[in-house]
Amino acid sequence: MNFPAELKYTKDHEWVKLEGNVATIGITEFAQGELGDIVYVDINSVGKEVAKEGVFGTVEAVKTVSDLFMPVTGTVTEVNKALDSEPELVNSDPYGQGWMVKITVANAADVAGLLSADDYKSLVGA
Repeated sequence: MNFPAELKYTKDHEWVKLEGNVATIGITEFAQGELGDIVYVDINSVGKEVAKEGVFGTVEAVKTVSDLFMPVTGTVTEVNKALDSEPELVNSDPYGQGWMVKITVANAADVAGLLSADDYKSLVGA
């Protein structure tokens, strides 16, 4: 399983890539594997500030629907429109084309409190 070292992770299986005050967020390879084939991604929080650990959308797999939790407080500025027609990108490329949202981070220091790749590996037993 792949856990890129340059990303930060949450206990809820989201990943964060911070560039300046913009964070790109998605779900981890572990999470998509646990969910199975993803058939629909529902995110309608563009323009809204979402608090840390608040729900910013849902992801639907063949057998379940799972909430998506915001890793850090921020305002959603962009949703990955490719997921509307190709939700399976979350399965095939979770850290690349399968990203979910971009946000403007309210406090970049919040990112420092997230898990490192090694900490996340320990959490999921990888």
